[in-house]
Amino acid sequence: MIDLKKINKYYQNEEETLHVLQDVDLHIDEGEMVAIMGPSGSGKSTLINLLGFIDKSFEGEYLFEGHAFTDWSDDALSKVRNQTVGFVFQNFSLIENNTVFENVELPLLYSGYGFHQTKKKVMDMLELVGLIGKSDKYPKQLSGGQQQRVAIARAIINNPKFIIADEPTGALDTQTSEEIMKLFVELNRKSQATIILVTHDPENIPYCSRLIQIRDGKIIEDRELSQ
Repeated sequence: MIDLKKINKYYQNEEETLHVLQDVDLHIDEGEMVAIMGPSGSGKSTLINLLGFIDKSFEGEYLFEGHAFTDWSDDALSKVRNQTVGFVFQNFSLIENNTVFENVELPLLYSGYGFHQTKKKVMDMLELVGLIGKSDKYPKQLSGGQQQRVAIARAIINNPKFIIADEPTGALDTQTSEEIMKLFVELNRKSQATIILVTHDPENIPYCSRLIQIRDGKIIEDRELSQ
C-alpha cells in the first residue's frame, strides 16, 4: 500500500542544512499495525507528516497504492488526505464547543454529507468505540480516555485507508492507555484498519505486529513482532 524509496528530507536554518530523513526505504502493507519508535528529534514527526500527505517537499519517491503524489497541487493533496488518512493525536484535538456527536460528524460534513445523512453513521461509530450515551456530551465532560475514543471515532468515520496515531496514549494513565491500545488492536483485526502508531512508550509495542526504529533520520531496525 505504502512505498517509500530513498526518501531524503532537509531543513534549512540560518546556520546549516539539517538532513532529517536519510535514504529512508519503507513498505507498509494494507492491514498492518506498525509501531514507529525513536527518540525526540529522530525524524518521527517528519516521517509521519510525509506519510500523511502533509509535507511533499522531499527527495525520493512516495508511492501510495502505486501512485506518486509529489506533483499534485495542495488542494488535490488535501482532498486525498481527507479521504485517505485518519489522524489521532496525543492531545485529542477535539473542538471544545462541539458535542461528541458534532466532533465525530465533522469529517463527514467535509466530505459532502448532508446533516440528515450522518446520524446513523456517527452513532454506529460511537458504539464501535464504546461511547454509547455520550453523543450529547462536550469534550470537557469526558475523561481523557473517552476523549481519545471520540478522536478515534472521528479518525475512522470516513473509512480511511490508514490511520496515523501520534503518541495516542501520551496524555493517558496506564490503565486507560491499555484500553486505547486494545481498541486499536480491535480496529486492526476486525476492520483490517491499517494503523501507523508513533510512540515513545515501549509498553505499546507488543500490541503491534511490526516495529520500526528510527534514529538520526535513519531506519535502524525494522522487524516483525510475534503476536
